[in-house]
Amino acid sequence: MNWFTQTLTSTLGKKMVMGITGLFLIIFLIVHCGVNALVFFPDDGEMFNKAAHFMGTNFFIRLGEVVLFIGILWHIVQSLMVTLTNVMARPHGYAKFTNSSPWYSRSMGLLGTLILIFLIIHLAHFWVKSRITGVSHQISFEGKSMDNLYGEMVTVFSELWVVILYVLAMISLSYHLMHGFQSAFQTLGINHKKYTPLIQMLGLIYSILIPLAFAAMPVVMYIQFWYN
Repeated sequence: MNWFTQTLTSTLGKKMVMGITGLFLIIFLIVHCGVNALVFFPDDGEMFNKAAHFMGTNFFIRLGEVVLFIGILWHIVQSLMVTLTNVMARPHGYAKFTNSSPWYSRSMGLLGTLILIFLIIHLAHFWVKSRITGVSHQISFEGKSMDNLYGEMVTVFSELWVVILYVLAMISLSYHLMHGFQSAFQTLGINHKKYTPLIQMLGLIYSILIPLAFAAMPVVMYIQFWYN
């Protein structure tokens, strides 16, 4: 197993892990966005609450959450290690910067850090309450009391600073994905003149639509809270 450990700890191995976990997180964002988009249905959150209740009580989904957290932590650790390795490789920087790559490709560490800060706040707002402490809002479903996560979202997103934070975080996520989407495929060797342009186009569409949908949720709920 020594060769396996050496591979994972090498620069190439770290990038491979980032690519694999990055693809995993890309898939997760699609699922997460799809479930959260149910808040847009004009049913006072009934469909969203049912979906959230199912997600929170299904054994396999809860098990998937554990895998997800491991993947997120691994992705973060590996990205920090790669960034540190790159910084140590050029401790004095360059006398003249000539890299023509987009600024967000050169700022993945900073964008990732901003997203991590947001993620901690987001988990405190919703995941901790829905999985550990419980939320203050309760509704009846099939004769049983369950958490009204839609009501919790309305409460959280009634604060303007929270809405602004989420929107800024989604802008950071968008730029992070613009580089990370294609980079994940490229790192895994999926790089061909026939397929790369398609991957780039899909990556651009994904990097705009997914963060835009996430950002629209707090904005719409804030508007509805104050003007209804």
